[in-house]
Amino acid sequence: MTDPSLQASSPGFHGRDLIAGLVVFLVALPLCLGIAHASGAPLHAGIISGIIGGLIVGALSGSHVSVSGPAAGLAAIVVAQISGLGSFEAFLTAVLISGFLQLGLAALRAGGLANYFPSSVIKGLLAAIGVLLILKQMPHLLGHDSDYEGDMSFNQEDGDNTFSALMSTFKTLVPGAAIIGIVSMSIMVVWGKTKLKKSIVPSALVAVVVGTLISEFYAMVAPSWALETSHLVQVPVVGSEGSLADLLHFPDMSRFFDPAIWVAAITLAIVASLETLLNLEATDRIDPLRRSSPPNRELMAQGVGNIVAGAIGGLPMTSVIVRSSVNAGLGVRSRLSTLTHGALLLVSVAFFATILNRVPLAALAAVLVVTGFKLANPRLLKQMWNDGISQFVPFLVTVVAIVWTDLLVGVMIGLGVSLAFALWRYMKGGFHVIEEEHASGKVTRIELTKQVNFFNRAHLAMMLDEFERDRHVIIDARVCEYIDPDVLALIQEFVTDTSRARGVTVSLVGFQEQYELGDVVEHIDYSTREIQTKMTPDAVLRILRDGNDRFATNRRLKRDLVRQADKTAAGQHPMACVLSCIDSRAPVELLFDLGIGDIFSIRVAGNVPTDEVLGSMEYACKVAGSKLIVVLGHTRCGAVSATCDFAAGALDLDSLGLENLPSITNVIQEAVDLETSTTGDRTSNNSDFVGHVTQIHIENTIEYIREHSSALSGMLDRREIAIIGAIYDVKTARVTFYESAPSTIGVAGA
Repeated sequence: MTDPSLQASSPGFHGRDLIAGLVVFLVALPLCLGIAHASGAPLHAGIISGIIGGLIVGALSGSHVSVSGPAAGLAAIVVAQISGLGSFEAFLTAVLISGFLQLGLAALRAGGLANYFPSSVIKGLLAAIGVLLILKQMPHLLGHDSDYEGDMSFNQEDGDNTFSALMSTFKTLVPGAAIIGIVSMSIMVVWGKTKLKKSIVPSALVAVVVGTLISEFYAMVAPSWALETSHLVQVPVVGSEGSLADLLHFPDMSRFFDPAIWVAAITLAIVASLETLLNLEATDRIDPLRRSSPPNRELMAQGVGNIVAGAIGGLPMTSVIVRSSVNAGLGVRSRLSTLTHGALLLVSVAFFATILNRVPLAALAAVLVVTGFKLANPRLLKQMWNDGISQFVPFLVTVVAIVWTDLLVGVMIGLGVSLAFALWRYMKGGFHVIEEEHASGKVTRIELTKQVNFFNRAHLAMMLDEFERDRHVIIDARVCEYIDPDVLALIQEFVTDTSRARGVTVSLVGFQEQYELGDVVEHIDYSTREIQTKMTPDAVLRILRDGNDRFATNRRLKRDLVRQADKTAAGQHPMACVLSCIDSRAPVELLFDLGIGDIFSIRVAGNVPTDEVLGSMEYACKVAGSKLIVVLGHTRCGAVSATCDFAAGALDLDSLGLENLPSITNVIQEAVDLETSTTGDRTSNNSDFVGHVTQIHIENTIEYIREHSSALSGMLDRREIAIIGAIYDVKTARVTFYESAPSTIGVAGA
């Protein structure tokens, strides 16, 4: 795979990024003007911030996708501060100071706060922006332009809200603008489903150009359909308002020490930094190359940008998710698109304002609506639902809250809901409850986590309160590093008083010395004489089945093997005797999830019966009291495969120089001869054939045991013991039991 950094620097992508910068410029231009209008500031203040955000912040930022400029989320704050401070120049002083404060935040590494935003909230932010782009731009798409571009608040300046504006749209629809909007959007949709999407020319640029040409066609051919000025981009023409220098405003430094100025500066620095970090985190998620942007460097870049904006008459700025989303959607690879958009803002305002004022807002709205559909993809809703309620609810609340309020308030609400879920999980944490089935019966193990704090006390108290008479509980603190004193007092009271009054048996494991709760093991997790005596062959088989199920699903019981070794040192009372192969992939105690002292394990290649094997089984059952004999074969057995190849003439055993191997293969040979259903390939290459031979061999072994051991045969007849065959699948880790001969157990294949 090609390194992303190399991709980003290739000439082909430079051309793509340059054109992407043109599209971002066209989208950003009316947004800069609209936000300036909503902020109660001179219109050129928004353009100035867009230029600074593109050229200065774009050059200093570590993000390749993020685009900075005046933010709709700050509009309400800007209006209030300009009014409260009395003049735009005084407000610029606050913007200047806020930039220096952001530099201080960057120096203090405050950008690390970005790591604490939950992914559910960030995804909710992206989806909400997508929904808002659709809802807010649909009126512009159809020619209803009473609300300013870039408005993201629920309650609009024109008296409508986000939803009522949609209804008003259909009453005041402008056919000419609607046709432009629909055609532009259709071009982008069709373009993205054809091979044209790989073209260096983005569909958004084509849509805007076509939309502008249609508007010009109206003016020339059908004047009654021509769009009014309110439906076009409205960039103030510099020549009509003086020179470019006359558009600049400078801060009123005489009020530098005014407390009101500093309150405004601190407010702007905090809100702008928070919004930037949120948008930066969201932008990284839609970056085509999934790069990670350094947040502290971004705060530094924003700080420099706001210092310059305050010094020459711009609005405060942040990383802006709408422009960044358009940028990312165009597949940019470098900051070149951001720089290009800033340069075009500068040049256009100075020289091309008249031309830009011919671009219809409906065409630009089409670009934003398509971007909105990409961000608010229904698949994201399904994904969040699949991630669980603790992810889905904060995500959904964030989306709804942002749509009904504004970006920052909505994110704060979503963050609060996410923290509530985190606190709930925190309170439910501190320990894990595991139900275990031992030979002696059921045991409930409560495993304490590394940190058990006061918030976990209520949940633990409810859990301990559920235990009734004859229950056995293990409180396991082997991995625990800290226990809150209140929780420790609860455990001590349960061990010394509550459990005894209720008849609950409690074992303690792994508590540190300072807790004054030494290990107390009251449960039996190995086979004792008492347990063995009570066992029936059916019960033993059930234990083996359950143990294999735990092994195959990676749910093995926790055992103190050192303690088991100590407890079984004086004697042994295994439940079963298992004859298995020496294959390294079939360790019997592991695949049945058993402990020390639970079974006799006899292992010999090909699990062939010999006099020594029979003697071991007789001792296991007649003397030691085992209740079940298991003849366990396994898939892909080397001994069986070698015998199959030898019988088919595909292997010469003599050439191997193993003079004792025939003592095994000769026994298995009987099973090969009895397998008559296979007429084709009868070598180890035929896994079905080898499997049939393995099962027949197990049946032969069981019959051999019956015929050659009168002691075991008698115990089988008296139903004191049982014998059963089984095959272990080395790939799936599952054991299949089957009845191969008359026995005391009637079971089907597992």
